[in-house]
Amino acid sequence: MYSLSISDMTCSHCAGTVEKAVKSVDPNARVTVDLLAKTASIESDIGLAAFVAAIEDAGYKASASNACCSQGA
Repeated sequence: MYSLSISDMTCSHCAGTVEKAVKSVDPNARVTVDLLAKTASIESDIGLAAFVAAIEDAGYKASASNACCSQGA
């Protein structure tokens, strides 16, 4: 599971855009976006860098959070 900090999310549309960006990389990924905490949790076999790139391409700053960023955790 990956845990990302996502800055610049201000509304539910932003959260939906982040989720859509994640699903564009892996349609089968399990993703939870928390607008208030400005985080996204992703369960996928695809590498973290692909998700960060997709989220940043969608216009948001994404970085691995300190909580967790390893698969199988």
